[in-house]
Amino acid sequence: MTTLFSIIESPNHPRFDALYQRLGVTQVKLASQRKALQALKSMSPDWIVAEFFYGFGNNYAGANVSNLDVFLAALRKQAPSARTIVLVGKEQAQYVPRLAERFRIHAVLTLPVTETELEAVLQNTPEP
Repeated sequence: MTTLFSIIESPNHPRFDALYQRLGVTQVKLASQRKALQALKSMSPDWIVAEFFYGFGNNYAGANVSNLDVFLAALRKQAPSARTIVLVGKEQAQYVPRLAERFRIHAVLTLPVTETELEAVLQNTPEP
């Protein structure tokens, strides 16, 4: 069975419960990066869907690029075959390539994301 971590850190994160159910994907909803890191200790997801937030003027701008760095570093060790879908607002899309230099990202979707866009990524990405 396919498992997907849906890391929901803002109201902009789209809810695709019906899509996941139709595709036979078990969704694990996590309300923060911290909770996602905890879940990663006991589960190996096949997919990650998470929003990108660039770190303007904080530690993210130094050692880390965004809110996703720490989780993606742990993911690389705990579930190296997991595929990551990054959701990003148009105004922050220019910073995603910096994250992609450090971590493997399978798709970047610009918010607002439609069910059709996400389904295309989930259906058309080959297994690792």
